Amino acid sequence: MPCSSFRPSPAPGAASCRRSRRNALRAAAAVLLAPALPLSAQARLALATAINRTARFRALSQRAVKAYGQLYLQVAPLRSREVLELARKQIRSGLQDLDEQGWPPEVARLLAEVRKSAGQLDALLAQAPAKDTYLTASKQADYMLATADKATQALEQLAPAPSARLVNTAGRQRMLSQRLARDYGLAAAGLGGGGVRGQMAQDSAEFQAALAQLTAAPISTPAIRSALELGQAQWVFFDAALKRAPDMRGLEDVATTSERLLEVMDELTGLYEAALKDVLG
Repeated sequence: MPCSSFRPSPAPGAASCRRSRRNALRAAAAVLLAPALPLSAQARLALATAINRTARFRALSQRAVKAYGQLYLQVAPLRSREVLELARKQIRSGLQDLDEQGWPPEVARLLAEVRKSAGQLDALLAQAPAKDTYLTASKQADYMLATADKATQALEQLAPAPSARLVNTAGRQRMLSQRLARDYGLAAAGLGGGGVRGQMAQDSAEFQAALAQLTAAPISTPAIRSALELGQAQWVFFDAALKRAPDMRGLEDVATTSERLLEVMDELTGLYEAALKDVLG
């Protein structure tokens, strides 16, 4: 499996797994490939990566605030600080990578909005954790999420192949895992009002529906199926943690299980990115 981009030290996947995945996806491409794009092969492969990376900003916005809230609530402070700083670093490096590509004007405009919202969020996260800043950062993270989602949708439209939608859907699962954990922290802190629990119920239902959608998708490989099974198993643990009362034990369980689920969903998104590259290439 490809390693998670949310991990500090990734390790390469097995060559045999890559060969098996490539052969299966090329067979599926004969049936599922949409009309050829007006882009060069190199540009199309870069597009597959861009969809994944732009979608990742959605999760990073929520992961950063989740960790910031954990610091405010004194949940595993050392680990929470590590997660926060890693998320901030990945946002900056991700924006730099996307800047190296040439995009159509509308996509470039949307990515500029992502950059602006990310800068505003980073300025808040650089401050010492406090109640007002925590709530303001959460709202700003939601704005960054919205801008990143628009950019991701625009990029997906440039690659009208089934696996482009799967990259987007799997990538959104990363975000949902982190927003659920973020909202659990807000509830524990007595912030966010009654809408927090409603958002959590909606996100939980969406996550489970998307898992079912991905499982039923026609593009699949043994590695994808394995990641989906692992994701389902990790969801059970995460969901059980979310149902605990928002006390310190619950906060610690949610912090741990949300990170594990994020890693699995990131690996799954990477597998779908590889699928899109195989189809487009």
